[in-house]
Amino acid sequence: MQTVINVSGMTCGHCVTAVTEELTALEGVQAVDVDLVAGGVSPVTVTAGRELSPSELQEAVEEAGYSIA
Repeated sequence: MQTVINVSGMTCGHCVTAVTEELTALEGVQAVDVDLVAGGVSPVTVTAGRELSPSELQEAVEEAGYSIA
């Protein structure tokens, strides 16, 4: 199951790593693919073996220091 979220505030590879680490820590997440748009809103595709709730995704992104647009 794939979910696409739009994350704002990411500007570099370190940002991508931080968001990826937090999202992959969620139970059932198999892959995270970030299409970095520096200074803009970056689409992030999360592949998981179960449905992820919007609140789970938001909490993980905020833990990394960013926000869902």
